[in-house]
Amino acid sequence: MWLLSSDTPRSLLLSLILIGIVACLFAAPFVFSGSQPLSTAAKICVFVLLVASYDLLLGYTGIVSFAHTMFFGIGGYGIAIALERLGASWESVAIGLVSALALSAVLAAIIGLLSLRVRAIFFSMITLAVASAAAVLASQLSTITGGEDGLSFQLPAELRPAFRPLADPILGVTINGRILAYYLIFVVTVVIFLILLRIVNSPFGRVLQAIRENEFRAEALGYRVVAYRTAASVISALAATVAGALMALWLRYNGPDTTLSFSIMIDILLMVVIGGMGTLYGAIIGATLFVLAQSYLQILMGLGSTALAGIPLLPDLIHPDRWLLWLGALFIVSVYAFPGGIVGHLRRNRSP
Repeated sequence: MWLLSSDTPRSLLLSLILIGIVACLFAAPFVFSGSQPLSTAAKICVFVLLVASYDLLLGYTGIVSFAHTMFFGIGGYGIAIALERLGASWESVAIGLVSALALSAVLAAIIGLLSLRVRAIFFSMITLAVASAAAVLASQLSTITGGEDGLSFQLPAELRPAFRPLADPILGVTINGRILAYYLIFVVTVVIFLILLRIVNSPFGRVLQAIRENEFRAEALGYRVVAYRTAASVISALAATVAGALMALWLRYNGPDTTLSFSIMIDILLMVVIGGMGTLYGAIIGATLFVLAQSYLQILMGLGSTALAGIPLLPDLIHPDRWLLWLGALFIVSVYAFPGGIVGHLRRNRSP
């Protein structure tokens, strides 16, 4: 309760959904067979952390930034460059992560101090320009970042599929380095999520929410708005950097399209809106729904198209090639049905 700072889900149904998601993620290696379900679960964990870090900016502080994927990419490139250049060791992982965190903190502080004094729309444009410049830079510095091809690297021995820490299977599953890598991602995600939850429910977090509601009133009360916004930007950037590092460790690869693509920024915005801004719990639901839809909607549509073969129009309407169209339609419906996000809707309609 100290970690949660008394910020419970405040809805029985929401609590059950969150417990179900976390339980499924925890038991994923033992419940779901095959590499795709485990990769989907790992991606959900990474995006829960990434979306929660962005919700600290957008939902709690009212900052609309388009540079979040830049910090996501810095984390990925920090790990990739260190492991590719220094060798596959835990020392390389530590060096890459610390270097990435330091660079992200400096850049976030600079962007915050120089840009947060301007109006919101101009700040958003500045962050968009910075993010675009970072993506171009990563593509052009091929000797360091691998250019458009990115960087592939080896992991420390304990995280490789060939590593077997236990001779006997557990619940019929052979424990290997791949499963250890998954649980590393899961544990880090849970720990940092709880830290973020504690931050937003601390006095610091209350000031951020006051700034979001009325920055002029907050400043009149004596709070240094720019300093608080800059601090929030740095904290958010550090969490996004860790998420990028985890993604690189799981994929054993990092490139511009993996972490720096603007489409990822759009995905993050959608997850925040669908889950519910200013809740953090919404990051868990939004990331889970979005990643599952990305991973399995096309497959489900293919099965549906085959089952409806012979019926006019319907097989073509739900053809797998049109999965992006239906994904967009589903999100439009969800936004109209849950204008405050799923978490906001469940909290408003909680049982007395």
